[in-house]
Amino acid sequence: MSEQHWKSKRQEALPDFIIGGAMKSGTTTLHTILDKHPDISIAHNELGFFDVDDVLTHPDFNFYETKSQTWLEQSMSAYPEELWNWYYSQFAGLKKHSKVIGEDSTTYLASSFAAKRIALQEKPIKLIFILRHPTSRTISNYLHLLKSGRAIYSLEDTLQYQPEIIVKRSLYKSQLERYYKHLPSERIKIILFEDLLTKKEECIKEVCQFLNIDFNKFQRDDLNVHSNQTKVPKYIKLQLFRNSILRGKGQFRYSRFLPIQPELQKAMPFYYKLFDYLHKRMNPHSNSHTFKVSKGTTDLLDNYFKKELEGLDDLVQMNLLSKWFKSE
Repeated sequence: MSEQHWKSKRQEALPDFIIGGAMKSGTTTLHTILDKHPDISIAHNELGFFDVDDVLTHPDFNFYETKSQTWLEQSMSAYPEELWNWYYSQFAGLKKHSKVIGEDSTTYLASSFAAKRIALQEKPIKLIFILRHPTSRTISNYLHLLKSGRAIYSLEDTLQYQPEIIVKRSLYKSQLERYYKHLPSERIKIILFEDLLTKKEECIKEVCQFLNIDFNKFQRDDLNVHSNQTKVPKYIKLQLFRNSILRGKGQFRYSRFLPIQPELQKAMPFYYKLFDYLHKRMNPHSNSHTFKVSKGTTDLLDNYFKKELEGLDDLVQMNLLSKWFKSE
């Protein structure tokens, strides 16, 4: 596909910065805090625009019509005007007095396409990435898939049969290499999830400096935020049973949000609503429930990421691996 479709004709309508991931690493918390600043406005939803056609990062964004045996794709080559107008519209209603406009899309870090497409823009868009201990992030990713209905195996079976669906977004080194290849390093800001939890004020000050925003304009309580806290189903096996029964119904989440939508929107089947309602009553999600992971599983992941992420410190010019993997 020609790259010309991915270069905006309205550079002034683009965001000034993007929180690009990693998924399950505190991006919602950072979004919520920054959006409280009087000089910053951020699009409400995760947009996933610069990788909207990536079937690996957005498998639910495309729709298959069984009768015609055709796909309705989020295709830039087929719908360039519709896609760009949709993207611009996500920022049109934001506060007009804001100095900087942003968006967050946690799939961008893992995407094979997003870095190059963002680099095509004449506007010097800045990128913020939050990195989390890769094993902790992987486990949190599994819980996200479990709660959202997409995990149908236990954590251990998922690692055995479908490891890529939870592991791939922790492969920070290979992912960030694409951004450092296509964008100047001064437009990339790396922060740690662990620092966002324990040294929040210092962390937010760094982000404000990166965005050329006055940190002192925050109100006293604006930083007291921990959004999107992990909630665990009361009964894991019951949740897996529910997921296997309703497998393949995830597209209902996106069908009314995407820029290129099915021409005839189908209503969510009644049995889906009823089954899901009954399940939620019997198996509530709460942050008071615990999810236990065996030491063998964490050791497996730790040993893998120690090898996979070798060289990450040199790439980002930060000491990360020694913080995540303490010497024994």
